[in-house]
Amino acid sequence: MGDAIGQMLASAVGIAISPLPIIAVILMLATPHGRANGLAFTTGWLVSLALVVTVVLLIGSGAAASSGAPVGWTLWLKLALGLLFLALGAKQCHDRPRAGQPTSEPGWMQAIDQFTPTKSAGLAAALAVANPKNLVLAVGGAVSIAGTGATDGAQAVAAALLVLIGSLCVLLPLGVYLVGGPRSAHALADWKGWMAAHNTAIMTVLLLVLGAKYAGDALSGLTS
Repeated sequence: MGDAIGQMLASAVGIAISPLPIIAVILMLATPHGRANGLAFTTGWLVSLALVVTVVLLIGSGAAASSGAPVGWTLWLKLALGLLFLALGAKQCHDRPRAGQPTSEPGWMQAIDQFTPTKSAGLAAALAVANPKNLVLAVGGAVSIAGTGATDGAQAVAAALLVLIGSLCVLLPLGVYLVGGPRSAHALADWKGWMAAHNTAIMTVLLLVLGAKYAGDALSGLTS
């Protein structure tokens, strides 16, 4: 079990520090229906992330059962994911706003005051599984678990921890809001401002580091 948990931690932390879901849930909490929208967003995020991880693990278990080699195929997939991380990181760096260049907010940020709980849950699902960066991180974490060859029970525990840790980006702001109420508005605004200001830098470093790790682990396994 320890190996399965250790292998997915990098991806789980990568999902957890993704700036966009943090910014989105904080914006949700600042709307007139903040509590309902925030709870709906968090639920949508948890369900979507858990669905992706479960599907990948089920596919991995099926492939392992048919081939008798639970680790080999995952190394090639991890190598492909590592190269994809590196490509996304390079693109993120290339597309970063230059000094003095204004940045425009996505359309959903501008319309978030009119969101209903249903739309909030839909946005969470989009950010969790339709956003290429978060989707690749989730798939990579699940593949890392499947590649350990651990028992089904150990993989289930690791998968649950992957979803839980990866969801801290939405659970922590929601917890601060529910506990602190209106007094939490200033702290949440500071979080949002910092994440928005450093969004590109955070994601560029994250993707390049994870890309190097995934590619290195895969090459080490393939050549050993």
